[in-house]
Amino acid sequence: MAVVQMFPGDVIHIPANVKHWHGAAADSWFAYLAFEIPGENASNEWLEPMTDAEYDKLEAR
Repeated sequence: MAVVQMFPGDVIHIPANVKHWHGAAADSWFAYLAFEIPGENASNEWLEPMTDAEYDKLEAR
């Protein structure tokens, strides 16, 4: 999945069973609300945190 810059009020839809990460840019903070809709053959799984090396690959805003 491509990096997407979010702004206050943005709504992002992640389809079921799509692996993704979310978080702040290296120079900012991030807070969000997540709504999960129950479905067949769908689950919620917390993934590994991003490493500093992965953050360093991101372009500056």
